[in-house]
Amino acid sequence: MRSIRLYLHYVSINIRCVMQYKTSFFLTAMGQFLVSFTAFLGVFFLFQRFSRVEGFTYSEVLLCFAVMLMEFSLAEMFARGFDQFSGMVRSGEFDRVLVRPQNEIIQVLGSKFELTRFGRMLQAVVMFVYGIIQSDIDWSFSKVLTVIFMLIGGTAVFTALFLIYAAFCFFTLESLEFMNIFTDGAREFGKYPAGVYGEKMLLFATFIVPYALIQYYPLLYILGRRKELIFMFLPLLACWFLIPAILFWKFGVRHYKSSGS
Repeated sequence: MRSIRLYLHYVSINIRCVMQYKTSFFLTAMGQFLVSFTAFLGVFFLFQRFSRVEGFTYSEVLLCFAVMLMEFSLAEMFARGFDQFSGMVRSGEFDRVLVRPQNEIIQVLGSKFELTRFGRMLQAVVMFVYGIIQSDIDWSFSKVLTVIFMLIGGTAVFTALFLIYAAFCFFTLESLEFMNIFTDGAREFGKYPAGVYGEKMLLFATFIVPYALIQYYPLLYILGRRKELIFMFLPLLACWFLIPAILFWKFGVRHYKSSGS
């Protein structure tokens, strides 16, 4: 409970700092909105040519893309500190983190709260609402709950990926750009249901990095293509991915050697 209060205090400090420059905040947020809008245009023009992609309609793909984008935006908003962790290691700032009587993960998380990602989140919400209006989904309480579980599980998975991304910096000092394949790359590939990329990719996204658990399988349940209730809870199962990410982080902390300042 104390850690949560500390993190919320960090968030409030970051928000107050950002709002000191309101014009900059709104312009940056608008830029985030427009960047995501170009990805939406790619889906839009594709469906001007084809009516379906592996059996999924335009509105169904929009729902899929919108949920994935919301998951990524939430993780990027709250876990941005991990994305910039290499700077803390190079400058020796992490030394000060370690001597403080608080959990180092909470301190790194609270070091950066990217409120400007609200623009990307807004784009996802607009697409989601449009997808709901255009689709023929028979909504129920369980399906609404499935969407909430998708957001929780997706935020956890992307946060875990950012944590792994940061943990590599204990050994390399610099951030490894190949990790963007699993973060920004997943956001782009997440425009379409994971099943359209083939069986091997679906297996990878189910058992290695659980993208399919937060996107493809629960989407099938929402669309009424699968009736089993287990599909509703699969996004929560994806939260297990945080465990190896935290263990890898702890391993990195134990082998951390100060780089000086």
